[in-house]
Amino acid sequence: MKKIALILATLMITLNILGQTEEPNTEEMKSELQETKDDTTNIRFKRKTVKIIEDDGETQIFVKKHRKNDDWNWFWEDDNDFKGSWTGFSMGLSNFVDKDFSLSRKTSEQYMDLNTGKSWNMNINFAQYSLNIYNEKIGLVTGLGLEWNYYRFDNDNTIQENSTTGEIEEVDLSVIQPTWNIEKSKFSTTYATMPLLLEFHTSSYQHSGIVFAAGAIGGLKLGSNTKIVYKEGSDKNKDKTKDDYNLAPFRYGLHARIGVGDWLIYGTYYLTPMFEKDKGPELYPISVGFALSFE
Repeated sequence: MKKIALILATLMITLNILGQTEEPNTEEMKSELQETKDDTTNIRFKRKTVKIIEDDGETQIFVKKHRKNDDWNWFWEDDNDFKGSWTGFSMGLSNFVDKDFSLSRKTSEQYMDLNTGKSWNMNINFAQYSLNIYNEKIGLVTGLGLEWNYYRFDNDNTIQENSTTGEIEEVDLSVIQPTWNIEKSKFSTTYATMPLLLEFHTSSYQHSGIVFAAGAIGGLKLGSNTKIVYKEGSDKNKDKTKDDYNLAPFRYGLHARIGVGDWLIYGTYYLTPMFEKDKGPELYPISVGFALSFE
């Protein structure tokens, strides 16, 4: 019994340190202490039970997580619930394609040409809900996130909404502002995102094995702006304009990710044109990059 008492004390201290996310209370653990017989001790705490069995001088420790069906499933490692890879941070490159999936622009839309190497896509996915379908290796994943796109124009131009027609048009800065030495001109958008993904894991342990997810993604527009950084004489200036720019208020598309453990490659293709119908060029946003999952 001395050995059991020592183990109990160690477990209480360890669970109190490692279980901060569940706000553990040592006194609550003590109140849940049960001794079913002299050589077996159960500690029930929230959704976990620690069983200590002393038999013939040997001590065995089992940890059980109580599932909704309350089936007894003893295991050594309490990290087997299915968790998706949505939550986390990702960063990559952005561009547009036309309805034929071409990155080339026709002459009338060349002002939308981008410097792809300097056009960035960034995502912070802060909420997730995962539903296990099979064996903690296949599940459905949804959640919430924020998506920023920074489209760097390849030429010395920007865009604006025509005050008469309401359509998006080019602003040639070399003509409108000939004294400006343009360093960069970009167009930025911000959307809230929500996915619905079918995700596969080769391992039930969430931080190893191959991960693959694919499905739909939706977006709600939060904001947009253009920004021009230029020099005029020896002075460096910025010109930032917030506007609607006829962006689609809602959009949907396809999203996929594949990787090993917490490190993944992702890609997104939106089926909704970037601009509202007949209010701008018919272009479809795409992005590809690397993601780090926080689960």
